[in-house]
Amino acid sequence: MALHQGPERHQKRAMSVNPFYGEANPVGGMTEAPPTHRLPDGPLAPSTAYQLVHDELMLDGNSRLNLATFVTTWMEPQAGVLMAECRDKNMIDKDEYPRTAELERRCVAMLADLWNAPDPSAAVGCSTTGSSEACMLAGMALKRRWAGRNADRYPGARPNLVMGINVQVCWEKFCNFWEVEARLVPMEGDRFHLDPQAAAELCDENTIGVVGILGSTFDGSYEPIADLCAALDALQERTGLDIPVHVDGASGGMVAPFLDEDLVWDFRLPRVASINTSGHKYGLVYPGVGWALWRDAEALPEELVFRVNYLGGDMPTFALNFSRPGAQVVAQYYTFLRLGREGYRAVQQSTRDVARSLAGRIGELGDFRLLTHGDELPVFALTTADDVTSYDVFDVSRRLRESGWLVPAYTFPENRQDLSVLRVVCRNGFSHDLADLFLADLTRLLPELRRQPHPLTRDKEAATGFHH
Repeated sequence: MALHQGPERHQKRAMSVNPFYGEANPVGGMTEAPPTHRLPDGPLAPSTAYQLVHDELMLDGNSRLNLATFVTTWMEPQAGVLMAECRDKNMIDKDEYPRTAELERRCVAMLADLWNAPDPSAAVGCSTTGSSEACMLAGMALKRRWAGRNADRYPGARPNLVMGINVQVCWEKFCNFWEVEARLVPMEGDRFHLDPQAAAELCDENTIGVVGILGSTFDGSYEPIADLCAALDALQERTGLDIPVHVDGASGGMVAPFLDEDLVWDFRLPRVASINTSGHKYGLVYPGVGWALWRDAEALPEELVFRVNYLGGDMPTFALNFSRPGAQVVAQYYTFLRLGREGYRAVQQSTRDVARSLAGRIGELGDFRLLTHGDELPVFALTTADDVTSYDVFDVSRRLRESGWLVPAYTFPENRQDLSVLRVVCRNGFSHDLADLFLADLTRLLPELRRQPHPLTRDKEAATGFHH
């Protein structure tokens, strides 16, 4: 979560209360205007409090037009009803809410089967608040397994984790919080993610694991997980180093099983020890749920598991958080039950079709060069064509915001800092019709942008709120 600070000086500004926010008699319902940065002295009527908060939130962007986020912004009304019925249930209270716990267990079993665990009944897993927590748990398991194998050298030796420089920021947080050296494979040329051989060359006796990403947030491309495992197999043959792989499938873990069935990236590869995904991304659930799975009990050190009483029995748990609502887990089970394999395949195929069609039509405008085309994740990245000098991607992002579209513009990391791109994330709910409207707004802007004397963005760091 973002860290917030209070105002530098106490703001005495109060919120204004419209007389009509009161009951039948508008004047009789008026109250003293509440302050904004301290608790009011007394209560407000619920209708007044609601309207004050509601009016301020109108200034937020429209989530359905947010093409920056991977997070689900639309679900069926029935899912919303189920979530409302479960929002007061605390997921940690397994003995008080046994059916909610059972639905979580079923989701883990379904994912183990979907990701081709050798023995789905032996795979272990849990729900989390999202992929960030799931990655933290997976990283902790990797570190603890390495420490156990190197007890004679640890804590003297410093563990490291190998990954591409394109990883999501949660992996940087993991390395910082758990004192692990981050060894990053840089981008090179038109390769915007990890190179398997380069990753293997960064490994040594202190490497706790290698992270492969099934769907990079930078451009939507899949990293070659099978090639990565093969490079680590060869490394083991040469050196004896047996280094596990964690697959960060935050997005692709719920796309590839349905659209790319022949792609081998999951537990079919013996070197893959664990996988995570975000239920609230292409798992099609509102924000607040992720999943972490391990190949078997051996991949998750027992000392990391806590046990709670569950119906008079024993329930193992693994989490960084404690109390959290059961609503998102219930919504995940609803969606699994509602769609099944064929339903997920249809939804994800439709989303990929929208991405590929929109990318192709933007490419035909002539002003842009596509880096990816939406044919892996339903995500594509583009930059301005070489002959475009009057505007840049930051100008495009800023102007699209005027029509309500939130499209991130950002510069790639070290080795490709010369490259600034726009990225478009297509999700369920972003239909061909909305894509047509987006393209119409983009096309309408181009004549004005072409007439600019030069790009108008001075501070590229401040030009967008998007950060990996």
